[in-house]
Amino acid sequence: MTEILDRPLATGAGTELDREVVARVTALVPLIREHAEKSSEERRVVPEVVAALEEAGLFGLLVPRRLGGLETNLRTMMECVAEVGRGDGSTGWAVALLNVCTWFSTTFSDAAQDEMFSAPEAKACGIFSPPLKSEKVDGGYLVSGRWAYSSGSFAATWATLGIGVEGDDPRALALIPSSAWKIEPTWFVAGMKGSGSDTIVVEDHFVPDHRIQRFPDMVEGGFRTSHKGDEQNANMAFIPVAALVLVGAQIGLARHALERTLANLPKKNVAYTCYTNARNSPTHQLGVAEATTRFDQAEMLMQRACADVDGAAARGVQLDKLTRARVRMDTGIIGELVKDGIDRLMTANGASSFADSNVLSMIWRDSEIAGRHALVMPELGKEAYGRLLLGADEPLTIDV
Repeated sequence: MTEILDRPLATGAGTELDREVVARVTALVPLIREHAEKSSEERRVVPEVVAALEEAGLFGLLVPRRLGGLETNLRTMMECVAEVGRGDGSTGWAVALLNVCTWFSTTFSDAAQDEMFSAPEAKACGIFSPPLKSEKVDGGYLVSGRWAYSSGSFAATWATLGIGVEGDDPRALALIPSSAWKIEPTWFVAGMKGSGSDTIVVEDHFVPDHRIQRFPDMVEGGFRTSHKGDEQNANMAFIPVAALVLVGAQIGLARHALERTLANLPKKNVAYTCYTNARNSPTHQLGVAEATTRFDQAEMLMQRACADVDGAAARGVQLDKLTRARVRMDTGIIGELVKDGIDRLMTANGASSFADSNVLSMIWRDSEIAGRHALVMPELGKEAYGRLLLGADEPLTIDV
């Protein structure tokens, strides 16, 4: 666990779950489900759902109140994303990425924050990958590039995009307005179809220095905002938050899959057996029990990670590197547990669960895609955590 120093608490939501905010999301689940198929067909969350989420303030979960947000903690944000994902995986993914990238934006310089949040309903998408061109010029950088998999870009007003800067480690993030980029439709995939994870294209855009943060500084909590001393969320650990948010929708998919299974499977006939109801079949009992246990384990790992991140942030201290590495690893484990549990439920429900008309088919496809994001790969997290646990001679080559 994180070492907590004897320091005054920063303003913020502490570590407790804000059930009132989560209830707002739960109330929207029927609407999200109603439009899930259309969002998938249109390859973006439909405007009716975006507007409802906007009205409920659910794109500003981690944004300070001084900038018009709800200023909840990570625990509450993860629960909100999971509930949206229980309605539809693609919508949950888009909400997760828009929230976390908007939080990235709140850690930039005060001048950058003022620019972005001067407009109501400001929200950001983002991609860490480097650009095609990043040229140092007077007062900033001239940037061109293509950033694929920009989830939620259809609703974003800004983007936090990876660029190259001068120095030993060239990695940085730049805050770029939507007026400077266009969206190229490239997201044609088997799952998470409605997440709008298309490609952002920028050509020779000038990014002033105040809208740039060095990536290594962000990894170590060296954010440019002046509010680190008084705002809890300005002290959250960068990579653990960036990684963990990617399994929020997965948790929601697990909940939805189990919900559908418990509603429909018990009374289903088990073909070629004497069981007229699956509820009496030991094979099905074991399969559902094993899946549910995996989902429970995923939820517990998520809650522990949130407690660590929120606890350190509330005390205004940097989360220690070992715990950061463990959160990175546990993120991958959560993804594995959910995918494995959903696989078991698909087997228990039978071949008909893969029919296009069966919502379980969409849940399965969404989970398979979500679990393969680079930050969710469990092997990388295990390597980082194991290196630190054993005190390996070589330095970490993985951000935690």
